[in-house]
Amino acid sequence: MENIVIPAINLAVIAPEVILSLFALALLLINVFVKSESKAYLGYLSIGGIIVSLFSAVSGWGCPAEAFSGTVVQDNFAIFFKVVFLISAAMSILITDKYLERENCNHGEIYPLILFSTVGMMFMASGTDMMTIFLGLELLSVSLYVLAGFNRNSIKSNESGLKYFLLGSFSTGFLVYGMALTYGATGTTKLAKIASYVAQTGMNSSNLLLLVGMLMMATGFAFKIAAAPFHMWTPDVYEGAPTPVTAFMSVGPKAAGFAAFLRVFIVALPALKPEWTWLLWGLAVLTMTVGNITALYQQNIKRMLAYSSIAHAGYVLVGFTAGNAVGTAGILFYMLSYAFMNIGAFAIIILVGKKGEENNNVSDYAGFGYKHPMLGVAMCIFLFSLAGIPPAAGFIGKFYLFSGAIQAGYIWLAVIGVLNSAASVYYYLRVMVFMYFKDPTEEFSWVKLTPAFALCLIIAVAGVMIPGVLPGVFLELAQKALFM
Repeated sequence: MENIVIPAINLAVIAPEVILSLFALALLLINVFVKSESKAYLGYLSIGGIIVSLFSAVSGWGCPAEAFSGTVVQDNFAIFFKVVFLISAAMSILITDKYLERENCNHGEIYPLILFSTVGMMFMASGTDMMTIFLGLELLSVSLYVLAGFNRNSIKSNESGLKYFLLGSFSTGFLVYGMALTYGATGTTKLAKIASYVAQTGMNSSNLLLLVGMLMMATGFAFKIAAAPFHMWTPDVYEGAPTPVTAFMSVGPKAAGFAAFLRVFIVALPALKPEWTWLLWGLAVLTMTVGNITALYQQNIKRMLAYSSIAHAGYVLVGFTAGNAVGTAGILFYMLSYAFMNIGAFAIIILVGKKGEENNNVSDYAGFGYKHPMLGVAMCIFLFSLAGIPPAAGFIGKFYLFSGAIQAGYIWLAVIGVLNSAASVYYYLRVMVFMYFKDPTEEFSWVKLTPAFALCLIIAVAGVMIPGVLPGVFLELAQKALFM
């Protein structure tokens, strides 16, 4: 009788995911058995779980390890992205409670859903097997479908959840079919073994099965990062979803998509780099241009930031196209700084907004900078960073993304990126013009800064300005996180 060998299980590699999952399950039970009108305590417990998970993740820095027969890895690349995910989740939770009370949808399930989606992101970043990445993506996506339609009293929120579910399921089909074709061509789902098999057999773009698999996976990932022409869901979903969820969706899932995208294409498909480089070149140009041009005409500030988010995905694709250490380090640095500036901007939007998602037009910000000077300055900092104006972190991030493209020889791609970034200044400055150069039509008496909101804004401003003024430390960490 043949002995069954049970592989060694190293739970330390997935300790951050396990910790966060246990906290999420505990929150579900607490929400059922503890009766309370306010659900704020669930938010604080969630923050506690995120902090514990963050310490667990950071403790593995510089100590690479793998588990579950090499399907999950603990490396600096995964840890860096896990920090981005956990920071994004914590900041989104800090701005959630006030919004839920205002909209009368104060249901405690939102906190475990955010934690579960974060766990999915973490598996996407640490997965070294296509099946692990797919399972992480599904955990993330299912949680986000519910979060997008969380405000059951709002028709727009219901529509947002339904649109995201239908289009998200469709794009997931492309991704998993591409993975299946890649498996059919190589006989394995492990990324390193795919690269090894392709190198040994001399496969290239002439292998139709592998090429189509690559194209379909690129299509699935392009949807997740909201790259044009797979971006059509973004403005409607961002506008209809609860604003804290929109803030979370605009940062965490996008970063997770790029983490998985990078690992799959750079680790598994380096032999097809000439093909996917030009594919990414076209995606980057189209995404930047479509995002910025469409954002110019938006009156609703959430839709404006949605199209802005599409444009920023294009900037990151510039670094991806470069495919060198400078461009990839720029991606990691940019995703970290983008988390602070985008969630900070959405925090101000929640404060200015009224019940029923009213007061979200750019014109509604007339005189806001005079009525609330500190909040106005904070909003300007976030918008300057999004526009890529020094000394904010957004400028440093774009500088490295475009520098990577120039070093790789993609001069025109960098030029198009700079021109797009310059064009984006218009619609960011437009908000500031209304804040400081238009007479106020409101007293903004409803704007109340809670301790949780204040903490979120302090973290966001610090996260934008410190890496912008002192980028060396953060860029060094990003460079140490490369697996190239």
